[in-house]
Amino acid sequence: MLEITKENNTHLIEKIKEHAELIAAIFSGLFILIAWLLGKDGHTAASIVFYVIAFIVGGFAKAKEGVEETIANKELNVEFLMILAAIGSAIIGYWTEGAILIFIFAVSGALETYAMNKSHKEISALMDLQPEEAWLVKDNGEIERVGISTLQVGDHLLVKPGERVPADGVIIDGMTTLDEAAITGESIPVSKGIETDVFAGTVNLSGAITMKMTKSNMESLFQKIIDLVQSAQSEKSPSQQFIERFEGTYVKCVLLAVALMMFIPHFLLDWSFQTTFYRAMVLLVVASPCALVASIMPATLSAISNGAKNGILFKGGLHIEHLSVLKAIAFDKTGTLTQGKPIVTDFVAAKGEDGKALLSLLAGIEAKSNHPLAQAITKYAVANELTNYPQAQIEDLPGFGLKGIVAGKAYKVGKADFVGEQLAREFENNIALELAEQGKTVIFLSDDTRILALAAMKDTVRPEAKHAISLLKSMGIQTVMLTGDNEVTAKAIAKEAAVDSYIAECLPETKVNHIKELMGSYHHVAMVGDGINDAPALATATSGIAMGEGTDVALETADVVLMKNDLTKIAYAVKLSRKMQRIVKQNMFFSIAVIALLIISNFMQAVDLPLGVVGHEGSTILVILNGLRLLKKIK
Repeated sequence: MLEITKENNTHLIEKIKEHAELIAAIFSGLFILIAWLLGKDGHTAASIVFYVIAFIVGGFAKAKEGVEETIANKELNVEFLMILAAIGSAIIGYWTEGAILIFIFAVSGALETYAMNKSHKEISALMDLQPEEAWLVKDNGEIERVGISTLQVGDHLLVKPGERVPADGVIIDGMTTLDEAAITGESIPVSKGIETDVFAGTVNLSGAITMKMTKSNMESLFQKIIDLVQSAQSEKSPSQQFIERFEGTYVKCVLLAVALMMFIPHFLLDWSFQTTFYRAMVLLVVASPCALVASIMPATLSAISNGAKNGILFKGGLHIEHLSVLKAIAFDKTGTLTQGKPIVTDFVAAKGEDGKALLSLLAGIEAKSNHPLAQAITKYAVANELTNYPQAQIEDLPGFGLKGIVAGKAYKVGKADFVGEQLAREFENNIALELAEQGKTVIFLSDDTRILALAAMKDTVRPEAKHAISLLKSMGIQTVMLTGDNEVTAKAIAKEAAVDSYIAECLPETKVNHIKELMGSYHHVAMVGDGINDAPALATATSGIAMGEGTDVALETADVVLMKNDLTKIAYAVKLSRKMQRIVKQNMFFSIAVIALLIISNFMQAVDLPLGVVGHEGSTILVILNGLRLLKKIK
C-alpha cells in the first residue's frame, strides 16, 4: 500500500513538473483578477501587492530563461524585452496592463512548451517500449529474471508470448510471429523462425522463443532509432538558425527605437512625457519578435514527430527543408525498386524430355551452391513440390557456372558462353534471346551433347514501386533509375517501374558522377538506395534516402530513413516537407504583418497597451497552433 502511495505521489509530482508553466500562468491570471477586484473597491495598496505577486508567479520562468540565455549567449532576447516592457508598464502606473502582458506571455510560453512536449511524445513512447528485464537462460538450463543492463552479447534469452524482445539477436529455438511496428511502422505481424533476426522493443505475439543476443543495448537498432530522432529534434534548420541570429540584432534595434521613442516625440510632436513613455512601452511590447521566433521550431519538431509515427526518420530540420524543393530523384535498382532477390519466371525443357525430372536434376546440382540464382532455382523446385533431389557432386567455377556429376553422368549449369553459345541459340528456336530481351537472366542445363533445359530468372519490381513513381511524377519530380545491370535488363525494369529515364552499367563511383550531373541540371536531387553500396551516392545527393527495414547502415548513411521498404513513403515525406514550408512561410508572413501593423498603429496612437499585448501575444499563440497542425497525418 505504501509503495502504491509513493508511486502515485511520484506520478503526481512528474505531472506537476510537466505542466508547471501552465499552472503558474493560471495562478498569475487568478492573482490579476483578485488585484483588479481590490483596485475596483479602492484597495490600491493591496491591489498592487497582488499585481506584484502575479508578475513574479507568471514571469519567473520566462525571466529566468531570458536572463540565463542573455548571460550564456551574450545576446539580448525576446524574454528580456518582455521583462523590460512589464517593468516599464508598472513604473508608469499601468499595473493591469503589465500584469496582463506577463500573463499572456506565460500562457504562450506554456503553449510552446506543450508543443515541444507533444513533438517529443514519439521518443517517450519508444522509450516506454524498451523492456527493463529479461529471462536469462543459464548454461545449466535454469531461467532467471535479470535486468537488461546486466545482459551481455552472446547471452541466451527466453521470450515468452506477450512479452517484448529485450535485445537485438537471432532466434536459436522456436517459431513465432512478432509485431515489429515499433521498428518498421508495419502493423502486420511478421513470422519468425530459427536463424531469423529479432529486434529489441518488438512484441512476441504467439510462441515462446529462445534467442541469442548479438548486440549490446546501446548498439541495438531500437536505441539507434531513439538516438536518431533525439538528434533530429535538437538539430536546427537553416531557417531556425537564421531567426536565432536575427533575434539578437533585432532586439538591439527595438531597444534603440524605444530609447528614441521616449524623447523624440516629446520634443518634435509635442507629446506629453507620460504619453511618450507610454508609447515607448507599447512599442517595446508590439515590436518584440515572439511570433517570428516561434514560427519555425514547433512546426519543424511536429513534422519530425509526424514522420516518426509514419516510419520516416528525418535526421534534422535541414533535411526536411531539402525535400520540399526536390526536383529529381534517383533510385538504385536492386533492393530499392526491385525486391533484390531473383525468382524463376520460366522453366523450359527440351522437347520430349520430362520437365519435372529435369527441374529436380537442376535443383539437385544448384542445392549445393549459395549463389542467389541457385537459391532461386531450389525455391522454384520446392514451390513445384520437388524436394527429393538427386545427389550431385559439384565443382564451382566462379564466373562461369557449375559442373555436376549425377549418377555417374556429367552436367553443366551456367550461361550460354559456358554451355556453348551455338547450342544456346539453337535451343527451342532461340527462346533464350526472347527471354533475355525481357530483362531476364537465363541459366542452361546441358549434358555432353546438348542443352536439356533452361531457367529464366528476374529480380521483380516491388509491388508498390510503380504507384510510388506515379505519385512522385504527379508532384513534378523527375525519376531516374541507376543500375549496374546491362542495357537490356535496365530497360525492361525501367519500363516496368515506369521511371522517366534510366542509366545502365553504373559502378558505385559512376553513380556519384551521375548524381552530380543530375544536380547540375536539377540542383536539388535525392538518391534512394539500400545504404550499403549506394553510400557514396547517398552522401553526394542533396537528400540521401535509405531503404531501412531494420538495417544499421541505413540509419548511419542517409539523411532520411524509410523504416520499412515502402517507396510510397517518399511521396509522403515530400508532401510533409512541403506542407511544413508552407506553414513556416504563413507563420513568418503573419507574424511580420502583425508586428508592422501594431507598430504603425502605435505611432498613430490607435492602439493601447492592453490591445497591443493581446495582438502581439495572440499572434504568437496562433503561429504555434498553426505549427501543431503538422502533427496530423497528411492526406
